[in-house]
Amino acid sequence: MFKNVFGSGFLVRTAHVILTWVITLILFLHDTELRKQEETGQLVQPVLFVLLVLVSVLLYFAVSLMDPGFILSDDSDLQFTLGVTEEQQDMIPPTTKSLRQRRCGHCLLQQPMRSKHCQTCQHCVRRYDHHCPWIENCVGERNHRWFVLYLAVQLLVLLWGLHIAWTGFSYAPTWQLWLRTNGVLLAVAVLVALLSLIVLLLLSSHLYLVSLNTTTWEFMSRHRISYLKHCGADENPFDRGTFHNLWGFFCVWGTVVWEQVYFREGSDQV
Repeated sequence: MFKNVFGSGFLVRTAHVILTWVITLILFLHDTELRKQEETGQLVQPVLFVLLVLVSVLLYFAVSLMDPGFILSDDSDLQFTLGVTEEQQDMIPPTTKSLRQRRCGHCLLQQPMRSKHCQTCQHCVRRYDHHCPWIENCVGERNHRWFVLYLAVQLLVLLWGLHIAWTGFSYAPTWQLWLRTNGVLLAVAVLVALLSLIVLLLLSSHLYLVSLNTTTWEFMSRHRISYLKHCGADENPFDRGTFHNLWGFFCVWGTVVWEQVYFREGSDQV
């Protein structure tokens, strides 16, 4: 289920962890409200902040090392994989959406619908969303919800850290003296603000796509995807309504046979 910690992406993960705890340490060492509360014995917020940072790091490793849904072998029963029988396929007129069974040209395995081969990971991934260099792993069927949760927790940590950094700026009579006194904290605040904006955009875009039951790959490349390029511009065969899409994404566990959803939608339109 989890990949080797010391495998591909070790340097990226190490850099992420070091940067996280260095920023946290700077926020404690400077004259911020976090340090003032620690010095006066008010430990609730400092402890909560450290615990939240720890949760974000653990989620980062979970998403980074988790199997995103690699397809490692052909299913023994292809009809079960496709979710439809040959008779059901024959019932669908050729003018409507049709399913072309695909075999990956790289790993030579049968690809379920919504899967894609990742050139970086060298595996086909179920319900492929994208390969994220930040976590050095694909985002797919098994870790996508955890990736969104990680983004939410990380955004909370960054915004809280930005607020803490803001409280640490001290007054100085000149700009030169102010920069000399607050230079490190200013650099941290600028970095945290930039990261907050990036994570906010990522989280917003993923929640939007999840609400539509589509993936980043499908949204960006639908004109090249065999099961989508014949659909209308506003047509999504997997969309079951915002509530059901969100519920299915966050609350329903297990592998979804997307061929069944696709053909059921196609049959309803016939």
